[in-house]
Amino acid sequence: MDKLLELYQTMGVSGQVYAYGEKALEKLADRFAKIDQVAEYNQAKVLSAMQRNRVDATCFMATTGYGYNDNGRDTLERVYADVFHTEAALVRPQITCGTHALTVALSANLLPGDELLSPVGAPYDTLQEVIGIRPSPCSLAEYGVSYRQVDLLSDGTFDYENIRKAINEKTKLITIQRSKGYATRPTFSVTQIGELIAFCKSVKPDVTIMVDNCYGEFVETIEPSDVGADMIVGSLIKNPGGGLAPIGGYIAGTQKCVDRCAYRLSAPGLGQEVGANLGLMTSLFQGFFLAPTVTASAEKGAIFAANLYEPLGFRCVPNAAESRHDIIQAIELGSEKAMIAFCKGIQAAAPVDSYVDPIPGDMPGYDSQVIMAAGAFVQGSSIELSCDGPIRPPYAVYFQGGLTWYHAKLGILLSLQKMVDAGIVTL
Repeated sequence: MDKLLELYQTMGVSGQVYAYGEKALEKLADRFAKIDQVAEYNQAKVLSAMQRNRVDATCFMATTGYGYNDNGRDTLERVYADVFHTEAALVRPQITCGTHALTVALSANLLPGDELLSPVGAPYDTLQEVIGIRPSPCSLAEYGVSYRQVDLLSDGTFDYENIRKAINEKTKLITIQRSKGYATRPTFSVTQIGELIAFCKSVKPDVTIMVDNCYGEFVETIEPSDVGADMIVGSLIKNPGGGLAPIGGYIAGTQKCVDRCAYRLSAPGLGQEVGANLGLMTSLFQGFFLAPTVTASAEKGAIFAANLYEPLGFRCVPNAAESRHDIIQAIELGSEKAMIAFCKGIQAAAPVDSYVDPIPGDMPGYDSQVIMAAGAFVQGSSIELSCDGPIRPPYAVYFQGGLTWYHAKLGILLSLQKMVDAGIVTL
């Protein structure tokens, strides 16, 4: 270990910060072992689905143009549906990001005069323009879809009384955001999501329920589709892409919902029959195969971060001891200066662009300046080591990712080192 410390020191981690990190790790062995158990189960789940659906070398062949009779694409979608226990799935590189996947799912299953309800408060920043909470061309509001939300209670739990009141004859689709987004509220467990779904269905049995599953896949042994969600939606450059998918998103759910999503993504009458894979099948299959263990590494990094920063007086969501239901660790740093120092440490740990200093800037879809640190092989890949946050109170950073636990560990140590060097933290 002396050689490891020497190497870390050449990379900018002092002996003091390294020792502080090792002390925090001493109490995490049992938690890490439980994460490994979940990863082992999910690995077996993915592997068995690939075997049942007879994945073979022909699945990796490239298709172009219309993409008719694309065996690899169709097999991958059957594998996703098998793993998530849904009737169907749409998994496409033509879906550019998580926001795009959510937009497809919403716009495909909402018609003029329908109402969209969020029973978990305001959605993530980029989705607010999609809905029309912040006016934007081509928003759902422009097409005559109304929106209503019920905020969470002060303790972060569901306001069932007002959710019941909000569900009405126009309520067509209910959207549940699993992860916290740029908020410091708890991420919901699959069990909690199941309870909310059951409640909403008891009020209106025919309502469609969509779960934004971003950052949550494979953190537990079950998914929201196992507890009644009609659709779960996510990005392939987050958990399910395993760090290998260069682009893409997925929608898994009922055949009716997925069919409509496919018509919206391509064109009415075409649906899932078109959409070439462009030679990406190997990366999409292999990334999904690796996803359970990559997600476990990212989750360990998040727990390590909370256990380093909480004893120093920073509020962490989840806190250092809480159970985890996604890979994101929010840390309230209290100032723009601290956010910049933290992000500099994450950037310095990157395999790509490690020499770059992140600074706040304007980003499309956000109403505040945002700072982002990510030296990723895939641009914007949140399953790779990254950190970002809006420059606004409480000046929280949202740390996530790490294709390996060891990379996540180094990133957190360097973030703390930059905080120490800036005089913000004293160990």
